[in-house]
Amino acid sequence: MIEGILINLRPQEMGDVERNARWWADPEFKWLMGRRYDVPLPAAEAAVREIAGRPVAFDQLWLAIETKDGAHIGNCGLFDVVPEDASANLGIGIGEQAYRSHGYGSDAVRTLVRFAFAEMNLNRVELDVFDYNERAIACYRKCGFVEEGRRRQARYARGVYHDTVVMAVLRNQWLAHR
Repeated sequence: MIEGILINLRPQEMGDVERNARWWADPEFKWLMGRRYDVPLPAAEAAVREIAGRPVAFDQLWLAIETKDGAHIGNCGLFDVVPEDASANLGIGIGEQAYRSHGYGSDAVRTLVRFAFAEMNLNRVELDVFDYNERAIACYRKCGFVEEGRRRQARYARGVYHDTVVMAVLRNQWLAHR
């Protein structure tokens, strides 16, 4: 378990399947995550079984976000880790609507980035976020990420083209930001 201030990060478990399936079917969550289609329960179960069935590893770290009282509210992870470059991509989603905009996502990002730099010895953590997800962009900025560029009109959703914003934080920036 990786401890934050408001949250703990733990490995995914089979008990997470129904919550993940519910989140993956939520229209707002799908919009924010860039998903177009619902994930049927058997597919959600297979995905969680695959994640829960493999040991936590350097190259793909998928974790559940829990409040301090043990409520599973979302998921996050580091993926596409390149040891030679000391870099990884970060992904996060707060699935439980009641926990959005209350600091849980920011704490999860800070906790995961701290782990990436202090425990995994990474130098760079990057992410992609859609330009319409202003809440997430504000969260990432608050956590020390800076915009490095945009893939213009890279996402078509709800009848409009949207930019994908590329953001990253470097270890030295993170140390200064703390």
